Order: sequence, then C-alpha cells, then structure tokens
Amino acid sequence: MKKIEALIKTDVERMEILSIVKKLDLPDCYVAAGFIRNLVWDHIFSTSTPLNDIDIVFFDPLDKLNTRTKEITAQLNKQFPDFEWQVKNRAFMHHRNQDRPYKNTSDAMSFWPEKETAIGVSIDTNSALTFINAFPKNNIFDGKITYNPKRNERVFRQRIVQKQWLKIWPHLQVVI
Repeated sequence: MKKIEALIKTDVERMEILSIVKKLDLPDCYVAAGFIRNLVWDHIFSTSTPLNDIDIVFFDPLDKLNTRTKEITAQLNKQFPDFEWQVKNRAFMHHRNQDRPYKNTSDAMSFWPEKETAIGVSIDTNSALTFINAFPKNNIFDGKITYNPKRNERVFRQRIVQKQWLKIWPHLQVVI
C-alpha cells in the first residue's frame, strides 16, 4: 500500500476529498473503487483520467431506513458539485445484491465484481492514510482487472464494457 499512499499523498484533489469524507464521521468508512483503481492505472499506463465519481462506502447497521446515505449524498452534491458523489451504506447492500449479510465494509467489498476495485482508503486527523483491501494478494500495479467468482461473470464483463476500461487503458489485461 506504500505505492498507493505515495500516489494519493501527491494528489491534492484526492487528499482534499479524503478530508471532506473524514468530516462526515461515518463508521467503517472509506473512499474506494475508481478513486484508487483509476489513479493506479493512470500511473502504470502513463495516462490521466478525470476524477469524476467518488465512491464513499461505510457500514452502519443502525441506520435501518438508510436515511444517512441520501442526506449525505445530497449534502455533498450541493456543497461540492464538481464531483459525482456515490455514498453507500454497505450494511444493507446485501439485500440488493442477493448475498448473505455483510459483516463490515471490507467483507462487503469482497463481493465486488472485480478484485482491483475492492481497495479503500481513509484519512485520520493527522493526515495518515489507512487502507482496506478485500483481496490483499492481488497487486493492482500488475495492470490487470481480475474477475471475482463471488459475482456473476456477465456482470464483470458488462462493467468492463460499460466503464470503457479497455478503451481508456488498452494494455489492461482481463483475468477470468
């Protein structure tokens, strides 16, 4: 995670986003998905993509009506309209995904369609970064997008096409 940490710490925009998310004070909360994945792929493939959507994942089983997610999303989109904020309480996402109940944010991320996306980061009050990685044996710096067998392969393939990963990063290797 040291390489990822170095990349994030030199990215002023990402550090600002982590500070914004820290102030939300959400339990078991991380910024994940393309926030890290795209930064690493841009680095290894010598390209630059815009930071367009911010995936905030947290785990709060006490918010049974999921009201905080909607409130926080609306608040962030109003205060920081340059980004598309995606806030998800993973404590309830198992219903939508038809999985067993998740134990925490990392466990929920272990069900994501591709392994390299399942890395999250948070920041503390001293600007120290903390990472979670649902698949710690995978190396995101290998330039691969790896199928997670906990998900339907069709979903994995649809995401590759929908997100245009092979168009943006043509040397990316798909691993089934």
